[in-house]
Amino acid sequence: MTRARAALAVLTLMLGLLGSVPGRAAAAVHARAGGTRVPLLAYYYQWFQPSSWQRAKIDYPLLGRYSSDDTGVMRTHIAWAKSAGIDGFIVSWKSTPVNNRRLRLLLSVAAAENFKITIIYQGLDFQRHPLPEAEVAADFAAFAQWFADSPVLFRLGGKPLTVFSGTWAYTHDEVARITRPVRGKLLVLNTEKNERGYERLADVTDGDAYYWSSVNPDTNPNHAVKLSAMGRAVHAHRGYWVVPFAPGFDARLVGGTKEVPRKNGDTLRAEYTAAMGSQPDVLGLISWNEFSENSYVEPSVANGRRYLDVLRELRGGAVAGRTATLAGEEPGPRRQTVARSAYWPNLLRLAGFAAVLVAGVTMLARRRAGSPTGRRGSHPGRRTP
Repeated sequence: MTRARAALAVLTLMLGLLGSVPGRAAAAVHARAGGTRVPLLAYYYQWFQPSSWQRAKIDYPLLGRYSSDDTGVMRTHIAWAKSAGIDGFIVSWKSTPVNNRRLRLLLSVAAAENFKITIIYQGLDFQRHPLPEAEVAADFAAFAQWFADSPVLFRLGGKPLTVFSGTWAYTHDEVARITRPVRGKLLVLNTEKNERGYERLADVTDGDAYYWSSVNPDTNPNHAVKLSAMGRAVHAHRGYWVVPFAPGFDARLVGGTKEVPRKNGDTLRAEYTAAMGSQPDVLGLISWNEFSENSYVEPSVANGRRYLDVLRELRGGAVAGRTATLAGEEPGPRRQTVARSAYWPNLLRLAGFAAVLVAGVTMLARRRAGSPTGRRGSHPGRRTP
């Protein structure tokens, strides 16, 4: 092989590698197959008043012991969430005067901040018993009537996404009677915990939003396998899959027995990786501010902004005020900037590597030119033309 041909071969190889870097950069931003960025929604709780912070808490928000009626707190939450790559909140809701007031306030703040909102309907009472079917059906109907047309609501396939929590406590026919009147205007996802549970309700719901906050990825070797299997089952029925991941868990002060250590962000990284491996339509972060079960990422007295920093790292370096690129939307300037930021350092590294390889091949060609084995066609295993 002549020096010119050797150099050309190496350069061709390296150019092929360089051409693949933008695709790898997009993967670093965590795009699904086909290039669409996977939206990230965080579970958000609006049940706080100053007295709420006096019970079962081992940490407190940096913002202080706030009320969920405080629009200034909402505005700061949204700004922080956007800075870490969170596209919207999944708000815990059922129809009460307080919940409705707070949801309307949050919707108004989110509209001004270009942020998305959806709800998870709490179908179980405080004792974990199912609410009456008629009450749940009336609440879903009210939500569809009051909020379904809001441009702030997060949508998939043109419809606002909602989640029905506690579906395992209802029969198939009860769920059907609750969801049938509203599915023309809303997507209603169940919260089943395994493939069999999902398939039981696949024909009367629009997918699954599994709420799994207490898994320990270090001690549960089937964690990622289970999520992937559930994702496949949901997609086999053409449903939407909202996959859970969390930074840690500790509900011992509210009657639980389990603790999942945060490990300074390693638990969040491991669960995020497993979630992404299940081909999600939406990532469901548990949670923004669940301080009783200690699954929050909201900046806090004990943790500072550590878990937003880890999220920002996982999401490819989000910045404050960016416009989220959600499923079904065209990539925006921010996403292209993030992709380029990963692209150019790799481009320079590969270019330098190519130069070294070309020099090495050239030197080898010079040495072989003076030896009997360096002649064309003498390389072992190669045919002479």
